[in-house]
Amino acid sequence: MASSEGKRGRIGKLHIGTMGWSYWFWVGDFYPRGLKPAAFLAEYAKHFDSVELDNTFYRIPSASTVKAWRKQTPEGFLFSAKFPRIITHVKMLRDCEREVDTFISRMSHLQNKLGPLLLQFPRSFGPKHFPTLREFLSTLPKGFRYAVEVRNKGLLGEKLNSLLRENGVALVLVGQPVPEEEVATDFVYVRLKGDRRKVNGTLCKVEVDRTEDIRKWAVQVKSFLDRQLEVFGYFSKYYSGYPPNDAEQLLNLLR
Repeated sequence: MASSEGKRGRIGKLHIGTMGWSYWFWVGDFYPRGLKPAAFLAEYAKHFDSVELDNTFYRIPSASTVKAWRKQTPEGFLFSAKFPRIITHVKMLRDCEREVDTFISRMSHLQNKLGPLLLQFPRSFGPKHFPTLREFLSTLPKGFRYAVEVRNKGLLGEKLNSLLRENGVALVLVGQPVPEEEVATDFVYVRLKGDRRKVNGTLCKVEVDRTEDIRKWAVQVKSFLDRQLEVFGYFSKYYSGYPPNDAEQLLNLLR
């Protein structure tokens, strides 16, 4: 079980947490028995100082919901948020100005608790969509941090890196650590997702031992922090099967 020491032992510009917090199957271990879902976020924030909002991918939250998230968390807590799938997967960045404006307007209610906004694309979003991505990034409102995750390897390379660098957008790091020179923004966004074909993710226990992988990431993250880069890192329930443990393990290695 993660400890509240994770919060009190905060490390510089490091923000480590999980992808989502509203998991009933964490009750009895990470969450105390009898805790109501409405109290999950406040309890989560006792252990970690950041979370990736996964529910924003499925629908744009109401202003009242976003304000409630802000109210339920302490100062210093940061929310990263995935752009809605209507933008990235359905419309694939075309004719979605209204949705983008609404999404960013709603997330702005987090005020100083808003972290990076994540654009995660499907594998079908490939090299032919590069011009669309270039135009889209150039029109995004300033004053926010953005990160891009691509699943089509055909998009990866210097052309994409250059585009992201020009717009101050971070390339999401997944899988294995990368050479430091590939990081061209003042913050780093890491997503450790695992394999949902091999991990159930609802058993509230470690199903796959990720100790060695997490140790490698700790070395990489420390190098980022040494360069004064801000680091956001989130674990999926499919990584080891129990993300609170993964997040706490990484934090312990960095203390």
